[in-house]
Amino acid sequence: MPLLRQGSQFVAIGLLQLAIDWAVFVATTAAGLPATPANLLGRVSGAMFGFWLNGRYTFAGEDGSRLGWERFVRFWLLWGAMTALSTVLLVAVEDGLGLRGAWLAKPMVEAGLAAANFFLMRRLVYR
Repeated sequence: MPLLRQGSQFVAIGLLQLAIDWAVFVATTAAGLPATPANLLGRVSGAMFGFWLNGRYTFAGEDGSRLGWERFVRFWLLWGAMTALSTVLLVAVEDGLGLRGAWLAKPMVEAGLAAANFFLMRRLVYR
């Protein structure tokens, strides 16, 4: 079943992206960078890796990988919307619970957004 295969690959790649994203976020905020630019830097780091892997493997068609400039533009538009939402949520957590709270919340915020992102990527980016 394509949905199950795609879903499991998306989760595996997403976990790798999250590890990169979270590590960059924690390292840069610990070094004194505010949460907003640190979240942006972390998400860019993970996103480049994820775009390539998901296009090459997760959402590849019978004709091969689904990459290219058109998909790259759609990916970045969706990524921008998800990053804005992620940043708003993390800044709210940081304001309420402090920096360590934001560090702990980051994986949960990103996991929540990943479910919506999977279906949006399938329909809008890698179609």
